[in-house]
Amino acid sequence: MQRRSKLGQLLLDEGLVSEADLRRALESAQRDNRRLGEELIALGLLSPKAMLSALARQLGVKACQLRHGLIDPAVAHLLEREEAARLKALPMFKVGDTLTVAMAEPQSLPTIDRLAALTGCRINPVLALESNIAEFQEKYLGDAVDIDSFLVNLTESEVHVVERETVDEDAPQEIGRMVEGSPIINLVNLAIMTAVRDGASDIHIEPTKQATRIRYRIDGNLRELMSAPPGLHAAIVSRVKVIGKMDIAERRLPQEGRVHVVAEGREIDLRVSSMPTLLGEKIVLRILDKANLNVALEKLGLTPAQLAAFRRIFQRAHGIALVTGPTGSGKTTTLYSVLDLLAAPERNIVTIEDPVEYQLTGINQVQVSDVVGLSFARALRSILRQDPDVIMVGEIRDTETARVAIQAALTGHLVLSTLHTNNAPGAFIRLADMGIERYLLASACNGVIAQRLARTICPYCRISYYPPASALADAGWASQPERVFYKGEGCKQCHDSGYRGRAGIFEVLEVTEDVRAAVQLADNEDGIKAVARQHGWRPLREEGLRLVEEERSTLEEVLRVTHAETETRIRAEQPALPAAALV
Repeated sequence: MQRRSKLGQLLLDEGLVSEADLRRALESAQRDNRRLGEELIALGLLSPKAMLSALARQLGVKACQLRHGLIDPAVAHLLEREEAARLKALPMFKVGDTLTVAMAEPQSLPTIDRLAALTGCRINPVLALESNIAEFQEKYLGDAVDIDSFLVNLTESEVHVVERETVDEDAPQEIGRMVEGSPIINLVNLAIMTAVRDGASDIHIEPTKQATRIRYRIDGNLRELMSAPPGLHAAIVSRVKVIGKMDIAERRLPQEGRVHVVAEGREIDLRVSSMPTLLGEKIVLRILDKANLNVALEKLGLTPAQLAAFRRIFQRAHGIALVTGPTGSGKTTTLYSVLDLLAAPERNIVTIEDPVEYQLTGINQVQVSDVVGLSFARALRSILRQDPDVIMVGEIRDTETARVAIQAALTGHLVLSTLHTNNAPGAFIRLADMGIERYLLASACNGVIAQRLARTICPYCRISYYPPASALADAGWASQPERVFYKGEGCKQCHDSGYRGRAGIFEVLEVTEDVRAAVQLADNEDGIKAVARQHGWRPLREEGLRLVEEERSTLEEVLRVTHAETETRIRAEQPALPAAALV
C-alpha cells in the first residue's frame, strides 16, 4: 500500500504554500500547540476551502464546509453537546438509517464506532475543519437553544414591523397562539434580517414533506437559508400573513400583501405573495430596499459611448423609449434611474405600474388593479387627460396598451416602457407582431435598451484558471487556448459561489435615420442589426465579453446570461417547416 504523504509535503508539491511559509507555520503551530492546517489558516497563508480540499485529498475522503441549510437541527441533537465536542463531530442529516456526520477525523474508526453506538445509525463520515465544526456545534447544540433561535441571537426589536396588525379573530386559536409566541416571530425576523444583510431580492418559504424550506435569492440564484420542522409551517405562514395584512383564514386562494419594516436601521418594503400548493401554502417575499436601487446612470455599467446615446434617447421631448430583457434583468432599476434623471419641478411625470415597487418623491405613481378594471391601457388613456410630460408604462403586454403608448409618443409625450424580448432589434419585430404599423414604430421610437445582469467575480477568492475549449469556442476565442482568465474559488464572503454582486450588460440601439428606414423595410431582426452595427451597436454577447476582458466576470457566466439571445439567432437561421408539417 502506498504511504500517505504528510500534509506539509502535499501542500508544497501542489504549490499551495512556499517552503518559507510552511516552515513559519510549523514553528508557530508547535509554539501554540495547534495543528498545521489551523495555523496556516490563522496566518492567512491558505484559505479554509483550499486547506479542506488538500486534507480531503490526503485522507482520501469527502469534505464539506458547514453552512446553514446543510444541517437538520433535529438530527444535530442526536449527540449531546459534550460528546460532540469530545468527538469533534456534528450530525448533519439522516437518509434512511444512514447518518451523515461532519468530523475533524473521519479516518478514526473508534470515533465512527462510538458515533454508531450513540445514534443507532450507520455513519457516513464527511471531513470538515475542526474550527468549522466547533462554530456550528455552538449554534446548534448550545444551551437552551430551540428551533427558532439556534441560528442567531435575534430579538423582535431588530426587525420592527411598521403598523403591524394583530391576528384575525376568526383564525384557529392554536395557530394564533403559535404566531404570538416569540420563537415564530424570531424565525421570521431571522429570515428577513439575513436576506437584507446579504442583499437578497426574494425570500421563499415553501412546504416539503420533511420540513419547511426557507431559501433566498441573491445575485439571481436561490440559496438555502434554513429549514424548520413541518409542524411549524402553518404558524410561519400565519405570521407572514399577519404582518402583510392578509387573510390568514383563507388558504385556498392566492393572496398579496405588503409589509413596511425597519431593518439594519433603514426602512424596507416587503411585497408578499401567497399561493396554495399540494403540501400547503408557499410564501414569497420580494425585498424592496432603496439602498440597492442605483439611481445614478454612471453606476449602471454603461460605456461612455453607450451613456451618451442613452442620454440622447431618454432626454428627447417626445417619443417612446423601450427597455427590454427577461424578468430579473434590472429593467425597473434602469427606468427608475431615468426617472431620477428627468425629475424636475417643471415636469409632470406619471407612472403606471403593476405593482408599484418603489415609491418615488415628486412622481405620480398609479397602481394597476384588475379587480376594479384599471388596466394599463385604461390608466394610460386617463393619464393623457392629466397634462403629462413624461409617462412610464410598467410593461407593454397587449396590443391595446402598445397602440395607446405609440399614439401618446406621437402626440408630444415622452413615453418609457419595458418589453420582454431577447435583444434590442427584437422589440420592433415584437411590436409589429402585435399589429403596430411599421411606419408608426419608425416615427415614434427614440431607441431601445436591451440588458442582462451578470454575476461578478468575488474579490476575496479570485484565482486564475483556463476555461474549457467549448467556452472559448462559444466566445469566438478558440484561437487563444493559453489565455488566462479569472474566477472566484468560493469562500465565506460569497457563500461558496465564487461570485459577489452583479454588473449590467447593455445593448443601446439609438434610432437614427438609417435605423428608422431599416425598421420600416426589414423583414426580420437581421436587417435592423446590419444597419445598427454601422452606427456602433454591438449585441449583448459582445458587450458581455467586455466584462471578461476587464476581469470583472467569468467567461461561463457571460455565456450563460447571453445564451437566450444566441439561441434566438440560431432558431431564426434555421429553415422554416413547410405548412403541411405543422398540421
